[in-house]
Amino acid sequence: MAKSTARSAKTEKKAPARGGRTTAVEVVEEGGDNGVDAATAIVTAVVLIVAIVMVDHELGALGAGLFFKG
Repeated sequence: MAKSTARSAKTEKKAPARGGRTTAVEVVEEGGDNGVDAATAIVTAVVLIVAIVMVDHELGALGAGLFFKG
C-alpha cells in the first residue's frame, strides 16, 4: 500500500512576487478610545447600583428589604 503524505508536506515556500523585497510596516495604537470605554464602564456600574437600590426599596415595603424596612 502506498504511503500518503501530509498536506503540510506538499506546500512549498514561494519567493515573494517582488523579487525578495519586503516593506516595513509600523503599527500605531490609537489613544482616543480609552475615554469611551471608561465612561461606559462607569455608567453601567452606576445604573446597576441604582437598580439594586430601587428593587430593595420596593422589597422594603413588603418588609423584606435589606436597606429599607417598612
